[in-house]
Amino acid sequence: MDSEKNCRFCAARLDTPFLDLHEMPLANSYLKSEAAMKTERSFPLRVFFCKECHLVQLADFSAAEKIFSEEYAYFSSFSTSWLKHAENYVELMVKRFGFGSSSQVIEIASNDGYLLQYFKQKKIPVLGIEPSGGCAKAAVEKGIPSVVDFFGVRLAEKLKNENKQADLLLGNNVLAHVPDLNDFVAGMKIILKPGGVITMEFPHLLRLLQEGQFDTVYHEHFSYLSFTTAEKVFAKHGLAFFDVEELSTHGGSLRIYGRHASNSAHPVTPQVARMREREAAEGLGREKTYLDFGKKVEKIRESLLKFLKDCKTRKKTVVGYGAPAKGNTLLNYCGVTTDLLQYTVDASPHKQNHYLPGSHLPIYSPEKIRQTKPDYVLILPWNLKDEISRQMACISEWGGRFVIPIPEVKVL
Repeated sequence: MDSEKNCRFCAARLDTPFLDLHEMPLANSYLKSEAAMKTERSFPLRVFFCKECHLVQLADFSAAEKIFSEEYAYFSSFSTSWLKHAENYVELMVKRFGFGSSSQVIEIASNDGYLLQYFKQKKIPVLGIEPSGGCAKAAVEKGIPSVVDFFGVRLAEKLKNENKQADLLLGNNVLAHVPDLNDFVAGMKIILKPGGVITMEFPHLLRLLQEGQFDTVYHEHFSYLSFTTAEKVFAKHGLAFFDVEELSTHGGSLRIYGRHASNSAHPVTPQVARMREREAAEGLGREKTYLDFGKKVEKIRESLLKFLKDCKTRKKTVVGYGAPAKGNTLLNYCGVTTDLLQYTVDASPHKQNHYLPGSHLPIYSPEKIRQTKPDYVLILPWNLKDEISRQMACISEWGGRFVIPIPEVKVL
């Protein structure tokens, strides 16, 4: 380990390895042509555990500008279950906190307006902050005002000077994507009104550990957060958590509720202490918990390869469903190419007619599955298995079956 590698939150030296996935291409860098494969670049993907603050984090990372470019391919609105999750969230926020036409809602990493559109329908003023120009353009087309920029202290001060502060400041699946946590959370304090509320959703480190969800590790995810560590990060910048919920999204996430530490209008619920106690009981403060994770990952790799090679021996066809970033980590770490998985499909036209990075599987529309009638469909976004199995129920017509790879290979 290079001696200059320090924790991005507390600056302690990083010397406890958690997971080494070797070198991989950027997970959302889809290739437009076979020619592009020749110039494809890969980068180290190593994860470490900080013994001081317990933040699990990448040791090496590419500049965010390379990842969240104009051609960033993840558009949130192509998942019907995620849209429903967003709509339910809006209903909950309005009911619980009474937001209305005089409130200001600001979303960090607002993507294509998938969530803010539901506040807009209720005549509640909204503002999206989104670094990807392509996603922001899609949001503007929905009538969602959007700032194309990375969020932090600089942007927060600029918006505050323009009298844009949040009664509700939210961010879904963005906290893990932030290279400078301190700057990001300090910016949140600046842009939050004195009586404002923060909600943030992020994959729960506890579920990653329990279920071997190593495929959620990729270059976009700089941090892997427990509730306890996230609470420390926010507390350092004068923000306090007053509630927490467990969610089923993304394989198991947390939604934290925060406020200014000086604001006592929202009392701390018992769930906060319970979550701290649960994480401690599960060993999230012990180094051994993290050192043992690599063994679980190896078992998953061996299990998937055994299944795919057995299918090849039996002359059974296997294809993929989905082209998510997590699928790229899974396939590249396991060394899966078109030799074992013929192709994959995705509902997003932004990914169709491209190739997956690393594995170079071609990406088609879901209609391809109906045309080729494969024996097995490997669901790469396994967290959406219920939604996908409903949408593609037609595979039962020819005896096809779904397969999920995490937490273990399972034929449905």
